[in-house]
Amino acid sequence: MANRDKATRQLEEFAGAAKGKTDRLTTSTGCPIDNKKAVITAGARGPLLMQDFTFTDELAHFGRERIPERVVHAKGAGAFGYFEVTHDITKYCKAAPFESIGKKTPVAIRFSTVGGEAGSADSARDPRGFAVKFYSEDGNWDLVGNNTPIFFIRDPMFFASFIHTQKRNPVTHLKDPDMFWDFITLRPETTHQVSFLFTDRGTPDGYRHMNGYGSHTFRMVNKDGESVWVKFHWKCDQGIKNFNRHRAGELASTDPDYAIRDLYNAIATGNFPSWTLHIQVMTNEQAEKHRDNPFDLTKVWSQKEYPLIPVGKMVLNLNPKNYFAEVEQIAFSPAHMIPGIEPSPDKMLQGRLFSYSDTHRHRLGTNYLQIPVNCPFAARTRNYQRDGPQCVTDNLGGLPNYFPNSFSGPTDSLSYAQSKFTVSGEACRYNTCDEDNFSQCAIFWRDVLSEADREATVDNMASHIVSAADFLQKRAVEQWSKVDPDWGKRLERKIAQYKSQTTTTANL
Repeated sequence: MANRDKATRQLEEFAGAAKGKTDRLTTSTGCPIDNKKAVITAGARGPLLMQDFTFTDELAHFGRERIPERVVHAKGAGAFGYFEVTHDITKYCKAAPFESIGKKTPVAIRFSTVGGEAGSADSARDPRGFAVKFYSEDGNWDLVGNNTPIFFIRDPMFFASFIHTQKRNPVTHLKDPDMFWDFITLRPETTHQVSFLFTDRGTPDGYRHMNGYGSHTFRMVNKDGESVWVKFHWKCDQGIKNFNRHRAGELASTDPDYAIRDLYNAIATGNFPSWTLHIQVMTNEQAEKHRDNPFDLTKVWSQKEYPLIPVGKMVLNLNPKNYFAEVEQIAFSPAHMIPGIEPSPDKMLQGRLFSYSDTHRHRLGTNYLQIPVNCPFAARTRNYQRDGPQCVTDNLGGLPNYFPNSFSGPTDSLSYAQSKFTVSGEACRYNTCDEDNFSQCAIFWRDVLSEADREATVDNMASHIVSAADFLQKRAVEQWSKVDPDWGKRLERKIAQYKSQTTTTANL
């Protein structure tokens, strides 16, 4: 577009100066990289191998890029309450929070935006973090998800780069539509989540009127050692409410802290928000025969085939006493599990198991789990970890600091062993780009969205992408035409309409 200024054209000008030449890609040690499009896994659906230095080098650096803000989810709100079991699921899971109907477990929650800084607007078009910490007697369990059941990517190798496209251009220090749409249109697995994001659910009415999801597939294990695959759904009891993009834009200037304010005031006045927890269950046999990879984070499980099973209710009835102590310092990690809850081969989950805890140790210190809001206060902690900066406990007193020992130190027990699973396949970087990226998004367009929703979604997309380079607009139209030809046509027309309006305004 002729009216794009230099800041907006920064990437184009860099590419022009490079004249098509690119440097070789290396790790931080200077070693050339063979393939940066996939992690090394044991088989196409298998777990990650820690020998993959290309991946760990990337994520370890990525988790240390911001001090002291969180790299992602920098701005958020927190609250406390309880989870109460209302339905028996012990045939699926032995986890302490689910052991009997009526049992209550203390919880902490942090809602957040994802891409913006700590001072960004609550009403920005962005996924919302939805992280719940259960303080159980078997330790803390963190169910760390979003307000969407899916995510942009399925391979964690792309995580740092994707988040960079949500941040600021390193030259102009401005949000850059070229960065966002370039990545989106180069990685078609993003189509499903981007489509969700550009509906009005991408701008929810605060934190009290949105659903939450564990998003990943997890393994549940019962007391007999039998296991199933599950997905977690938090259904909002207040009802879903969203802003259109115009109202969201107004709030960004008039009340950028709207969501934090709304949550705090609701709890302070006794209007306690709540969510009902449901699970979807898939057997191992069903997973093996499923038409899709059931561990693919860019896809949902059909609720017709795998119906929602109610579990219990979460109620938030207590505001934090101090934001820094109890919200800024709270640390969630998918790796924080308890007996009965185990990971799946979901590659994104496997990558997060490393990344989150690693980031907390950098941001909050080696002993971040001693911070009161992170401390597993319902369980008695005994281990062989000692010392480190900011150790604020008795450092486990006179207990031996090595294992095994003959002096009454804490010991392990096979009664807490995780379930066994078989891994097979060649260790390789498996390309996941060419898997089915559009069929579920087509169902979303045709069967989930109303006509009004479709119109709003196209308008939201066009109003954003019109600021991107022309070739990126064309690629986006082609990408969403693969979802549904009607979607592509509408998007193309709406982009042309916004361009025409911009040209007319420029000529006045």
